Amino acid sequence: MIKSNNNLYNFITSMVVTLPTSKNLTINWNYGSMLGMVLIFQILTGTFLAFYYTADGAMAFSAVQYIMYEVNYGWIFRIFHSNGASLFFIFLYLHIFKALFMVSYRLKKVWISGLTIYLLVMMEAFMGYVLVWAQMSFWAAVVITSLLSVIPIWGPSIVTWIWSGFGVTSATLKFFFVLHFLLPWGLMVLILAHLIFLHSTGSTSSLYCHGDYDKICFGPDYWNKDAYNIIFWLVFVVWSMFYPYILGDPEMFIEADPMMSPVHIVPEWYFLFAYAILRAIPNKVLGVVALLMSIVIFYFFVFINNYTSCLVKLNKFLVFSFILSAVILSWLGQCLVEEPFTTLSPLFSIIYFLLVLILLMVFYFSKKLFI
Repeated sequence: MIKSNNNLYNFITSMVVTLPTSKNLTINWNYGSMLGMVLIFQILTGTFLAFYYTADGAMAFSAVQYIMYEVNYGWIFRIFHSNGASLFFIFLYLHIFKALFMVSYRLKKVWISGLTIYLLVMMEAFMGYVLVWAQMSFWAAVVITSLLSVIPIWGPSIVTWIWSGFGVTSATLKFFFVLHFLLPWGLMVLILAHLIFLHSTGSTSSLYCHGDYDKICFGPDYWNKDAYNIIFWLVFVVWSMFYPYILGDPEMFIEADPMMSPVHIVPEWYFLFAYAILRAIPNKVLGVVALLMSIVIFYFFVFINNYTSCLVKLNKFLVFSFILSAVILSWLGQCLVEEPFTTLSPLFSIIYFLLVLILLMVFYFSKKLFI
């Protein structure tokens, strides 16, 4: 393709047209493009919702009801936005699991930027959850922000600063609203960096092909493959229309009451595995450390320099086992704090971390053993 004098045109062309791409990328490589589409969708729907939302403790819950009942088509924007968060996390987890199967952590900058995006998206989703100002979201804000008090020396001061006082109040809600609105724009910059890092090294493939000698241009062949995302969107629209609240909690229909907490506080489904790990440890400090390490531990994968491995079957077995343990932990996260769940949560928390450590060790030592 002839280069233009327009640098922006050349940059975009290099990202979506002339990019050397492996010939055998399956539908599993659609997760990234789907995540980009969902992010744009969330920003658009969220911006329209922000027009009618009021970040005030006395009015926030009523503002959500106003959007649902009075604003023209407000209900569809609200349903799409809340379910869009679940759609985003579904593809985010699929994207991460695919990366583990394909040993994508050998692409160090891509892996680090991707994990950072994941942490920021978790923070973004949590703040959006609080904005409804319902019973469950209010008390989730109280519980999660209180965890920061375990930070040595500055912990209590940080909590007071986030709360803007001595409890979760209107000022806290306003703080979360501003951050929830601004963070996606920062995320887009980080995602652009993620793509640049990916395109400078090339993507993984099921053939583990690393060179550009056997690749094709990304466009237009892979534009057609990305068109399969339309099927997922149709499923999402139908799901949102018929089962808009199936992934929610009944307590989200009750206005926040600071004087009475719910009997059983449960976060959204995409945080349940981390919440189960937090609850599994009686000590607050150790619980918060374990909660943080459940994601931060994956940063250590960048120390693996093993580009080829004789242990591919073992890797698949370990990743499948890890996914199973994460699913079981997610189920335990919404269970009541009683037997046998209080015994199973620590057990599967140990299995979760053990599998990640085995993955680390296997690929660290396999280079020494087999090469």
